Amino acid sequence: MTETADLQEWRVTGMDCGACAAKVRGAVEALPGVDGVEVTLMNERLRLRLDTATTSRESVEKAIRRLGYGVSAKGAEPEKPKGGFVLPEGALPGASETNETPAVESAPTPPADPAWYAIPKGRYLIATGLLLAAAWVVELLVGGPIAHWVFVLVTVIAVAPVARRAALMARARMPFTIEMLMSIAAIGALFVGAAEEAALVVFLFAVGEMLEGLAASRARGSIRALADLVPKTARLVTGDRIREVPADSLAIGQIVQARPGDRIPADGVIVSGSSGVDESPVTGESVPVLKEPGDAVFAGAINTEGELRIRVEKAAEDNTISRILHLVEEAESARAPVERFIDRFSRVYMPAVVGVALLAAIVPPLAFGAPWETWIYRGLALLLIGCPCALVISVPAAVAAGLSTGARHGLLMKGGAVMETAAKTSLVAFDKTGTLTEGRPQITDLLPLNGTEAELLATAAAVETGSSHPLAQAIVARAEARGIAVPQSTSATAIPGCGARAEIDGEIWNVGAPRLANETGVLSAADSATAHRLESAGKTVVAVFTPERLLGLMALRDEPRADAAEAVSALKQMGISSVMLTGDNPVTARAIADGLGIEARAGLLPEDKVTAVRDLARDAHVMMVGDGINDAPALATAHIGIAMGSGTHVALETADGALLRDRVTDVVEQIRLARATMANIRQNVAIALGLKGVFLVTTLLGLTGLWIAVMADTGATVLVTMNALRLLRFKAEAQ
Repeated sequence: MTETADLQEWRVTGMDCGACAAKVRGAVEALPGVDGVEVTLMNERLRLRLDTATTSRESVEKAIRRLGYGVSAKGAEPEKPKGGFVLPEGALPGASETNETPAVESAPTPPADPAWYAIPKGRYLIATGLLLAAAWVVELLVGGPIAHWVFVLVTVIAVAPVARRAALMARARMPFTIEMLMSIAAIGALFVGAAEEAALVVFLFAVGEMLEGLAASRARGSIRALADLVPKTARLVTGDRIREVPADSLAIGQIVQARPGDRIPADGVIVSGSSGVDESPVTGESVPVLKEPGDAVFAGAINTEGELRIRVEKAAEDNTISRILHLVEEAESARAPVERFIDRFSRVYMPAVVGVALLAAIVPPLAFGAPWETWIYRGLALLLIGCPCALVISVPAAVAAGLSTGARHGLLMKGGAVMETAAKTSLVAFDKTGTLTEGRPQITDLLPLNGTEAELLATAAAVETGSSHPLAQAIVARAEARGIAVPQSTSATAIPGCGARAEIDGEIWNVGAPRLANETGVLSAADSATAHRLESAGKTVVAVFTPERLLGLMALRDEPRADAAEAVSALKQMGISSVMLTGDNPVTARAIADGLGIEARAGLLPEDKVTAVRDLARDAHVMMVGDGINDAPALATAHIGIAMGSGTHVALETADGALLRDRVTDVVEQIRLARATMANIRQNVAIALGLKGVFLVTTLLGLTGLWIAVMADTGATVLVTMNALRLLRFKAEAQ
């Protein structure tokens, strides 16, 4: 690759099985100046690095079109393939202005997929079926040589499009394709006198191609449905006027109206109104949540009761649905190790079966004097078993269905590799604050030692102003609630794992753990005993002090989430152990841990958490669950890192997965979904290889013929795809 190489992307339409993606990959990899080819079947994407000084984009597109697929630039109108079909996409309504309040808006209904008989593969199937039926009529009415030659003619007409495509593949240096094997088998059957069976084989091949296309369409539709959750239009509030505009034109800071029954058009914050909001399209949570001014809402959620005015906080391309959709689409590129193995295996499998078929056709007649017609026929049948379509699609179909199901229930995982890793989890390490607990601690005790409660609160709030830490927010909130004037502070800095400090009126003040005050020398034995007593009650104690004096102590408590104990218990029943990693003091940590039935490691700084995860990973397959921000190093160190945080940008970007519903039990559901997906993959591989193996043996023994061999290929492909689609109905709670 030279400096002129650049990342290029296209949409390729008409691919409906794993072999299709392999054909596209092979065709473009053969071009000079092409590197890093990535073809994803479910989202119809081709991405590669291209040296445009050597090969132009037009040359790449020409190579793909020669194979019969449609190709269009990213974002352009999809091109109709030759012999395939394009999944329709909803049109974006134009903007309109109004001062009136029209009827409740409903989400635009996307165009329905074309009927099977209206697409090229459907028409080919119908034509082939009519020709075969006509031949059978001649067989019944006339019979004899005339009927035989009618079947020959039907076979030649029906196999011609397949042979033409096989020739195109061969020109692209891909001789081992199902089209080539099908053509050789059908034409070879004519030469050994099996004209009627040859015609039936071509018809069954057309049936299989049609079913593969419909199955792939359904799998893609499950992913595409995510994009339909966000309304295409929004009601923009401008002064006293409300006008309807395209939702993707909204800018951050604008105000939009959401009426009862409307889908919310953008991620934002409510500025006026209160209403129940159904967030099930985003998080899977079926019970509407009461939302009031200041609360955040997701694009795609449904306003169920009163009118809301919402300030847009995220651009259309960055809202939660868009990020989820992008994550699911990109996840197909993160292939599981088992998928990479299957890909390598299939490249050897197909030529090997062709070799076996050739040996079966010539060795028995030459070595043992067996009838040539019999063994050539069996060799042709073996050819049809050589296509690895079912095997190749067995993994990506299951992974795509699993990822789509997870996304609909707020369980995000970044690809098959993450899915496979999650399924192996044997130990879950939880952060405490905001993960096992609500993350909203409340002040329970104010103990001023050298001043008043108001002075203690004011000083602590001044130091913590601007901090996003839950303890800091609780202190600031209490000061505001009591109407206490908070002095100005400067030079505020965080003390990792210990607290914070800032300068107030020329004096350095610290708000932190008692051990920090003890190290400074301002914590007396009596004060230390008081702190220990509070901590024994499961409270977090902070000291407010300068290097010379202790102003007082404050105690806060963060209650465990309602489902935390249930999640730990469910993990234990699955044979998965749990541990809590926290920077809080050991006594407080133990009080929380005992109530949940979990092991605890306390007093950990961020770097200590990394060390702890590394130690745990020596003997177990570790999943780390944290908030996606403070625990980023530990999330990255674990075998798999899962972030909780209602779809925050950092949570989606830093971890291997995310839980949008902020439920600890969703950790259990995510592991169950991953295990179900891997079980589905094992079933698919067994179906694909099992059917091939059975029919390979029965064909060699003369028990099955050509048409059964076709069923072994196309039937297996349809079976594994439909089996993968069962994951779309997966219910983790029922497992």
